[in-house]
Amino acid sequence: MAEPDGAGTADPAGARARESAAQAAGRAPAGPSSPPRGRPDPEAAGERSRALERAWRDLLRTARRTAESGLVVGTSGNVSVRVGDTVLVTPSGVPYDRLGPRDMTGTDLHGRQVIGDLAPTSELPMHLAVYRATDARALVHTHAVHATAVSTLVPELPPIHYVTADLGGPVRVADYALYGTEELAARVREALRGRTACLLRNHGTLACGATLDQAYDRTAQLEWMCQVWLAARSVPGLSPSLLSGDDLRQAADKLRGYGPQGAQDRSPQD
Repeated sequence: MAEPDGAGTADPAGARARESAAQAAGRAPAGPSSPPRGRPDPEAAGERSRALERAWRDLLRTARRTAESGLVVGTSGNVSVRVGDTVLVTPSGVPYDRLGPRDMTGTDLHGRQVIGDLAPTSELPMHLAVYRATDARALVHTHAVHATAVSTLVPELPPIHYVTADLGGPVRVADYALYGTEELAARVREALRGRTACLLRNHGTLACGATLDQAYDRTAQLEWMCQVWLAARSVPGLSPSLLSGDDLRQAADKLRGYGPQGAQDRSPQD
C-alpha cells in the first residue's frame, strides 16, 4: 500500500523513488564514483534523478489540488509532467491521497514504462500525443462539472471572458471518442491547435502549460468560464454578450506582461 509523502523516519519510499529516478537517469542508484567508459556522467545523472524527484512531488501536489478543488472525483482525471524525454504521470486507479514518493510512474514519449511498477493512467495516449506534437511541459485532465456540461452543448466555448485569450482563443470541443484510445488522443491534439486548453465532449477538460501550476490554473479558469457561460445563458429571454476577436487580441497583448515574471508562452503551438 502506498504511504503518504513523508511517512516514516527511514524514508524507504524516498529511497525507492530515488532508485526509480536513478534508473530513468541511466545509472544504478549506487555505484562506483568513476563509471566505465560509455556510462552516463554520474553528476549529470544525479541531477536528472533529483529533477525527476522534484517533478514527481510537484505532480502529486497538483493532482491533489484537482481533487481538493472539486475538479475531479475519486480517481477520475490525471496529471502529467515532462522531464526531458520522460513523462511522469499519475498511475491508474489510485486515489491521489494514497500516492507517495515510492509510486513514481513514468514512460518515454512512446509509452514504454521506464519508472515504477504501477500502471500509468489509461489516458496515457492522450498525454503522449500532446507532448509529441507541442512544447507543453505539463498537462492536467479533469472531469470538471461545468466544463463537462458545456462540452455536451456547443462545439466551442463562446468567448464570455477575456481569460479566453490566455487559452489561445475560444476553447474548442474535441469530438467524443472512447477514453484511453488513440482516436481520442488524435481528436484532442486537433482541438488544441493554437490553444492551451480544450474540452472533451461528454468527458471533461485538458489544459497544458509550461509548468504544472500554469496547467492547473488554466484548468481552473476554464471551469470558471464554463460556469459563467452556463449561468448567463440560463436567463430567459436574454443572450450573453461575447467578446470580439479584436477584444481577445487586446487582452492577449496585455496578458503577455501579466505577473511577476512577465510573458509566458500562450500556446504550445503558436
